[in-house]
Order: sequence, then C-alpha cells, then structure tokens
Amino acid sequence: MSLHLLPHSFEALSQRYGERYKWMVLLIIGVGTMAGVLCTSSFNVAVPALTRTFHLGQDHVQWAMTAFLAAMTIGMLPAAWWLQRFGLRRVFMWTLWLLVAASVAGFYAHSFVHMVIARLLQGLAAGVLQPLGVMALMRLFPPDIQGRASGILIVGIAFTPAIAPSISGWLLDQFGWQAIFLLGVPFALIALLCAWRWLPAPRQQPVNAFDWAGLGWLSAATIGLIEFVSSLHHSGLFAPWTLGQALLTVGSLLCYMRHARQLPHAIIQLHLFQRPTFSRGTLVAFAYGFGLYASTYLIPVFLQNAMAFSATEAGVLLLPSGMALVLTIPIAGRMADQLSPRRITLAGLVIFGASFIVFAVAADQVRYWEIVAATIVGRIGLGLILPALNLATLHEMEPQHLGQSSVVVSYARQLGGVVGVAMMAVFMEWRERIYGQLPPGIFEAYAQGFLLLSAVIVLAIMVALGMQDRKR
Repeated sequence: MSLHLLPHSFEALSQRYGERYKWMVLLIIGVGTMAGVLCTSSFNVAVPALTRTFHLGQDHVQWAMTAFLAAMTIGMLPAAWWLQRFGLRRVFMWTLWLLVAASVAGFYAHSFVHMVIARLLQGLAAGVLQPLGVMALMRLFPPDIQGRASGILIVGIAFTPAIAPSISGWLLDQFGWQAIFLLGVPFALIALLCAWRWLPAPRQQPVNAFDWAGLGWLSAATIGLIEFVSSLHHSGLFAPWTLGQALLTVGSLLCYMRHARQLPHAIIQLHLFQRPTFSRGTLVAFAYGFGLYASTYLIPVFLQNAMAFSATEAGVLLLPSGMALVLTIPIAGRMADQLSPRRITLAGLVIFGASFIVFAVAADQVRYWEIVAATIVGRIGLGLILPALNLATLHEMEPQHLGQSSVVVSYARQLGGVVGVAMMAVFMEWRERIYGQLPPGIFEAYAQGFLLLSAVIVLAIMVALGMQDRKR
C-alpha cells in the first residue's frame, strides 16, 4: 500500500484540519450510528405483517425486536475494551461491515428463524456503534460545549426514527418486510467511505486482558431477564421455566458481582456505582429506555391494529412528531450547556410521560389531530432528555472512567429498551386475550398499555429528583 493511502495519526489530522477535525470525527461516527439506529426503529411497523406471514402471535414475533435489542445490549459491553485494544478506526469499520452483511442476509431470509438470526447480528453491530459517539464526545470536547456537540450528534441519530416509520412503512407496502433490512445500508456505506478517508490510525497502548467471564455472566443475566418477561405470558409466573429464568438472572448477577470484586479490570467496575448521581442516572436511563422503545413499539401497532391504519398511513402520521424531535434536540443541547442538565432531564420526562395520558384516557375516542399532537408533545420531551441525560449522569466521572461509564449508561438504556419491548408485547397479548381484538375491547387493552408506560416514567422522575447538578 502506498504511503498516501495509509491512515494518518490523530495529531497529524488535527493539524491539517484544525479545530473542525473533532467535529468531522463526531459527524462520521454519527452517520455510522444512524445506520444502526435505522435498523432499530424501522422494524416496528412490520409487526402486524410478520404475525400474518409466519402465523405467530405478538409474544413470538417480538423476538424479532428483542433479539436485536438483546444482542445490541450485549454488544455494548466490550465496546470500551475493543476501542482501547484496536482503536476507533478499526472497531468502527469492522462493525459497519458486519452491519451491512447482516442486513443483506436478512433481505434474503425466507424463514422466521433466519430473520431473527439476521436481526441478532444487526443488533451486535448496532450495540458496538451505540456508545462510540458518547465516548468521542466526552473525550474530544471541553465541558462548556459538550451540550451543543451532544445535540449535533444526537440530532442525526434522532432524525432516523423520524423518517424510519414513514420509509419502512412504504417499503413494506410496496416490496414486503424484507426490504426494510436494507434501510440502513446506504448510511453504513457512506460512513465506511468517510472513516477510511478521515478517521485516525490507532495508537499503541497497553491493555488488560479482556474479561470474558464477566461478559458471560452479564450476557446470561440479560438473556435470562428477557426470557423471564416473555415466559410470564406463555408459561405463567409460577411455571418451572419462568422461575428458572428468574434464578438464572439473579444467580448470574450475583456471580458477576463476586467476579467483579476480585478482578480490577472487570468489564463493568462496581466502584462506579459508588457515585450517587451516576447510579441514579443509570436507573433513569433504564426507565427512559423502557419508555422510549416500548412506545416506539406500541404506537405503530396501536395505529394499525386498533385504529385500522395501513403501515404507510401509520408512518406518515408519526412523521410530524419525528420532525419535532429533530428540531428540539439542538435547542436542548444548547440549553444543557447553560442550564441544569438534571432539570432539563426532569422536564423532558414529565412531558414525555404526559403524552401517554391522551392515549390512556381516550384511546377509543382519540382523533387524528389528537394523535399527531400527543406524539409531537412526547417527542419534544424526548428531545429535551436526549442531550441532557448523559451530561447529567457522567459529569462527576474521571476521564479514565468515561469510556466504561458511557458504556454502562448505554447498556442500562438498551436493557430498559429490551425489557420494555418484551414486556409491552407480552402485556398487549395478555390484555387482547381478555378484552378481545375488536372494539371497544381492543381500545381498553391499548389504553392500559399506555397507562403502564406512564407509570414507568413516573418512577424515572422520582429517581431523577435525587440526582445532583454538576458544579460550574
């Protein structure tokens, strides 16, 4: 390979491009992360089509979503170590190639099992991509502009859920659910080209051995928790299988805690949770992830199953709320630099939770414009939370702990998302069996689903009240 094709060092690239280089790195990572987020949010509109194609209930079809989210959650855990061992350039590009390969494999899948495997591989790739942006942001940018940088990073990531329901709904109606797999491929290829051209060569630095045992225990606990929630419906609370999954989850967590106390370089170090604000922020991230992903799953399904909209119509109806989210995030990012990130997070949680009340109180009478207004209000709340929550949670962490603590927050958010989607799918299957799948019963079932979401956000607000503001 000729010298001009070899990647340059970070210092050389910074000298060439000046102050704007760190913004270039953030933009490249943001585009790659958008590819993973598209894979996350685009498949929700396909739930009714998958139930018809494979003759399965929602509690089984949700594995297409929860397998992705579970793999995404587990994929986040080694991200900090991989970044230290192989460098940003290699990790980023290898992960994007995996995402592209899994997307193409999913497009050609002809069975439910093959489709779930493709989703699982997509999830692994998306999980590694997810914390890279926060790690880069906290290391490259000084505290006084981290909110603005976070807003710019997240606005692109948030834009994908804004357009994903509309585009994926149209793709589904025109070409079938297989076409949705390819939605993130163009962004991944663009990010690959930019990364090859502009991301720096990795630095040589000593690293500890990877904590495979810790990854195993946490993965077992994650899978056990997801299957416990799912088995509540198909087996019941006191069934041996359900109790076995509960024991697997608790036992794996206890084994990990014992393991982490004995290993100084554990994949998640327990001393991080001695910081009260970080611990509370992690719990808020879990509850926020629950509400975010569960609502992203529930609203399109409600619009199609209860309101009788097509996939395209449901996607178009959600487009204004997505645009509201995109417009809110840059403003919220600047606010987080000037005001208290904790208070901005609290305000966003209140607005986000209040948006579900409309559906919970008037599910059978809600009109088109009320659906649009309620979803817009909810996404404004999300827009306030997204840039502020990481800053509110991580501001007291030392630089050497930022990588791992960023992974922990992302892991908690995604784990909440996994549990949220699984629990919501099981909950709705249960309520539809009781109330029926025809009006007015189906509206009562979905009203209770939205009420459950509101309760989770209320708990998050109570935890966030105890967080401390960062010192100026």
